[in-house]
Amino acid sequence: MELKKATRKQVKLRLNISAPSGAGKTYSALRMAKGLCGSWDKIAVIDTENGSASLYSHLGDFNTIDLTAPFTPEKYIQAIETCEAAGMEVIILDSTTHEWNCVLEENELLAQAKFRGNTWSAWSVTTPRHDRFVNKVLQSKAHIITCTRSKMETVMGEDKKVKKVGMKDQQREGWEYELTVSLNIERDTHMAIPSKDRTNLFEGKNPFLITEATGESIKNWCETGAVEKSGDIKLREATSLAELANTYKSLSKEEQVSFKTLKDELKEKLSPTDPQLKSVAA
Repeated sequence: MELKKATRKQVKLRLNISAPSGAGKTYSALRMAKGLCGSWDKIAVIDTENGSASLYSHLGDFNTIDLTAPFTPEKYIQAIETCEAAGMEVIILDSTTHEWNCVLEENELLAQAKFRGNTWSAWSVTTPRHDRFVNKVLQSKAHIITCTRSKMETVMGEDKKVKKVGMKDQQREGWEYELTVSLNIERDTHMAIPSKDRTNLFEGKNPFLITEATGESIKNWCETGAVEKSGDIKLREATSLAELANTYKSLSKEEQVSFKTLKDELKEKLSPTDPQLKSVAA
């Protein structure tokens, strides 16, 4: 356990665009993505909207993956991994609402089939599946822009009249709190308003149109900060077996798999000079 000064590191964007149908989520996400990476061929859209992303092919030669029902969390994860393997720098999920609706439907079916209609008990199985999707979004090596449908939320007032209380994302409650920035687009004006902004780029700013310049500003913010050392560099800097073991344990599971051979080689080199060899776990 180490106490150290807080330092902002370079990060990958995790941004949500929420809007009702027809407000321009896909178009706005594509323009922002172009500003983020500067190259259309490094942008991928995971499309659940019946190929709607292709309607904007005149903008540039971006890539698409068409998902079809059922829109399971596992399909989204597989699609993200396909984009990562192809070297995509920005991945647009359009939209994540389909994933959440699928989770709700499958939870209901599971409750009827295995839990005597108890949906609360069924969530013990369904929630981990959704969480794996969320974790994949948060841990991706690419910038991630998610699109989420929103709808008007209403409540019944004391006077028995229905009252509008604002727009609500069609995703799990608290979805936006997982992300760096969350923007709401107004349907009639296509103007964006931030509901959450860890970058402070939009603080006090009037409603604005999302353009390539928006992506460029966010890119500059993402790249301003300390560079996170890669796993192999961290391992090579270890000066004892104990430090090597602790560093290896701190790596992600993916990095541990990638650098296991390197860890073993470094362990062999450190062993003759380390008096604590017997006390360090393999």
